[in-house]
Amino acid sequence: MDNAVPTGNRRGRRSRQEILDVAARVMSARGYAGTSMSVLVKETGLPRSAFYHHFESKADLLSKVMARGAREFFDAMRAAHQNPPADGSPRERLTWHLQKTGEAFVSHEDFLRLLLVLVMSNEAAEAAEAMRTVVEVRSEGRDLMHEMIRSSFAVEGDDVATAIADELAHFGMAGFDGAFVSLQSNDGKPIAELMAQLADAMAALGESRIRSIRAQSD
Repeated sequence: MDNAVPTGNRRGRRSRQEILDVAARVMSARGYAGTSMSVLVKETGLPRSAFYHHFESKADLLSKVMARGAREFFDAMRAAHQNPPADGSPRERLTWHLQKTGEAFVSHEDFLRLLLVLVMSNEAAEAAEAMRTVVEVRSEGRDLMHEMIRSSFAVEGDDVATAIADELAHFGMAGFDGAFVSLQSNDGKPIAELMAQLADAMAALGESRIRSIRAQSD
């Protein structure tokens, strides 16, 4: 039996993928409001009808861009954090986690740039599904940050490690946001150096919290 996929289907998948690729790149540079369908038609070289064949509207296109970007980013994050160090101090373990996260950031700059644009503006309010993805990405990101911190301080015991993670997860996210903005601004600091400094700051805060917990238990 001939199981070959019809040429038209392959071409359709390619055009859909190309539209998503170009839309992610252009929207991350221009923002959602600044990206017209005319610009996307010009950038892809595809007819306007191809866009409406695959996507109901520009808002639907943004939602698909964000859904795909989120899936690929978190797949990369999970892959990057496989096989964490089995020993070492909390500071060393946290440094490893944050460096791996920084590497994932660099390889998904378009998605993260667009994510921050949507977080800081109201320009995509019409794209409700895309904005739900933004909220979900931020929530999952905090959960991952919480787990990185908790596992780094696990040697202190589950209760202490969880307490430190509860306290520092939002701070860690804020640090990542700032590091990514610095990276986009070409401030001259490589992401590895920023992640090392963030790890040092978070480890110092965690160590201070441990001393406080111990003092209260004495």
